[in-house]
Amino acid sequence: MASTAHAFRLSASPKPSAAAAATAADAFLRPETLSFCSSAGGARLRRSGGACSLSVTAAGAAGLKVRASSATPVMDKSKSEAGPKAPTIVDVDLGDRSYPIYIGSGLLDQPELLQRHVHGKRVLVVTNDTVAPIYLDKVVDALTKGNPNVSVDHVILPDGEKYKDMDTLMKVFDKAIESRLDRRCTFVALGGGVIGDMCGYAAASFLRGVNFIQIPTTVMSQVDSSVGGKTGINHHLGKNLIGAFYQPQCVLIDTDTLNTLPDRELASGLAEVVKYGLIRDTEFFEWQEKNMDALIARDPSALAYAIKRSCENKAEVVSLDEKESGLRATLNLGHTFGHAIETGLGYGQWLHGEAVAAGIVMAVDMSYRLGWIDESIVTRVDKILKQAKLPTCPPETMTVEMFKSVMAVDKKVADGLLRLILLKGPLGNCVFTGDYDRKALDETLRAFVKS
Repeated sequence: MASTAHAFRLSASPKPSAAAAATAADAFLRPETLSFCSSAGGARLRRSGGACSLSVTAAGAAGLKVRASSATPVMDKSKSEAGPKAPTIVDVDLGDRSYPIYIGSGLLDQPELLQRHVHGKRVLVVTNDTVAPIYLDKVVDALTKGNPNVSVDHVILPDGEKYKDMDTLMKVFDKAIESRLDRRCTFVALGGGVIGDMCGYAAASFLRGVNFIQIPTTVMSQVDSSVGGKTGINHHLGKNLIGAFYQPQCVLIDTDTLNTLPDRELASGLAEVVKYGLIRDTEFFEWQEKNMDALIARDPSALAYAIKRSCENKAEVVSLDEKESGLRATLNLGHTFGHAIETGLGYGQWLHGEAVAAGIVMAVDMSYRLGWIDESIVTRVDKILKQAKLPTCPPETMTVEMFKSVMAVDKKVADGLLRLILLKGPLGNCVFTGDYDRKALDETLRAFVKS
């Protein structure tokens, strides 16, 4: 694994004591401000007021060992060097619900990777009308090659965020019921974030839960949405308000699928890559500053590294806080502002990453107004997002009232209090808090949009 700003990994053994586990849970669940810091020796979680702290270091302070994972390749060493290249594997450690993320080129040509995670005889591939003509046949072949006992059905949904709704979701259920699928079936999500979220939610709900596999085909889904088990659909009043935490059996990232990705979609996904560097991985952000042009130019090695490093970061966080009690919320830097843009404009007008990029700039601006970060961070964020060909301000049609009305129903609101992820301290440090001067939020909104 490449060195990280806080090289740490979670493993299940040795298990922490009951007292240590209780301390860790309390650190995430109590409602004060949570601060998350990256460091060379580990990670530290601090609560304002000093009532409790949790430190996770390379030595495992509470019997908890933490590190990003790139496991041993699964391919048999006896295979010829000219044969398929072994994938990189990043493990998401969730006890008996742990699963691998396979990353590499040509993975859809390695049927054993998918087939080992299909436990019944029936599969339903959920995809859209953009991806299906390109990859559906290849995925069906990977699921059935040398495996005649497995039969595959598919459902093709319309493409786009505006279709991430209950009506479209029902098409998945209709197909599953018409095909008489049972509880041993497996759903396969083939597409970007919208397909992954909808297929996952369908799998969580159908017959009260069936297995599913993620095959993400966009940068956005490969570096973020396919990992961690967040599934769901949108409501016209807010994004992702209906859903469930439901983990896949595996995530298979064939980087070759990015060859057919439009430039705008590629750039959109890079917003999430930038996010990881800002909130917890300083060295990764510095690498991005040097390699953003290579990422935009689709350099295979640069993209592979960015995907791997992003998945390592996401896997670490999910392993520590699966259901977003505290730490995982930091992965939403810029999302509260960004979701307001998506909802206010109408789903699909801006891509998710475009809205998140503008949201990150607004969150960074607010952090600076609070006096929590240096001006140099503001400058660096603006520069790297422009280099990634992403917007750095919301659309002119957004108003302060539009932002406030949508943000009021954000999932991070607790007891009527809007909690935000903001940067605080040196690069790579952030807080998830409702304890901030409301005047700073108002000033940021007025600076970026009409009153």
